[in-house]
Amino acid sequence: MTVWESVAVLLAGVAAGTINTIVGSGTLITFPVLLALGVPPVTANVSNTLGLVPGSLSGAIGYRAELAGQRRRLLRLGSASLTGGLIGAALLIALPGKAFAAIVPALIVLALLLVVLQPRIARAVAARRAAGAGVADHDASPVLIAAVGLTGVYGGYFGAAQGVLLLALMGILLQDSLQRINAVKNVLALIANGVAATFFLFTTHIDWLAALLIALGSAAGGQIGATVGRRLPPAALRSLIVVVGLAAVTRLLLF
Repeated sequence: MTVWESVAVLLAGVAAGTINTIVGSGTLITFPVLLALGVPPVTANVSNTLGLVPGSLSGAIGYRAELAGQRRRLLRLGSASLTGGLIGAALLIALPGKAFAAIVPALIVLALLLVVLQPRIARAVAARRAAGAGVADHDASPVLIAAVGLTGVYGGYFGAAQGVLLLALMGILLQDSLQRINAVKNVLALIANGVAATFFLFTTHIDWLAALLIALGSAAGGQIGATVGRRLPPAALRSLIVVVGLAAVTRLLLF
């Protein structure tokens, strides 16, 4: 990896860490960059997952004030995320690399659709909240626990737009402020990514330079997202994510 390629990966990590803290889908920035540099898809995914863990931790710390009073919720939902993330990571290693290359373009397209539809999802969540819909207390329902577990499977396997899925699910099924829900989302993503990354450490090849550069960038981006990231134009963020995501789909299908 040349100096300029290293800089590109580092900056992609910063962008991913920032975006993940705000809403999720940072993988759609870092993963295509690694593909463009010739990193094999599975190795790129594994290295990216490991590299984004510090960013998730940084974002969770940045939202620590909003986590106050949510210990019981975090324990219940966190257990589901941990289990799902481990299952997803095991599936990634157990299934052939060709299966990942075939499945991921569809997952990226799904993630891009979620990113594009995120404003409508947010409006729908706000409308339900205004109408008093959702769970009345601060605990997690069995339906939400199961849904978070399935999201964890997705996160452990690939994870692009995992945060968007979590925000939508919790926004609909929990009666709480979006900032507090976003704080929980950051912790759940950290758990799913963290357990998957730990599993990968002992089971597969990792591009350590790429993982380190993404880790450094995402850690800085996590703090940016928790402080000034909310001021970034949402439309510009979504446009960037869609362009980079489509480039990744093209790269996977044509090469």
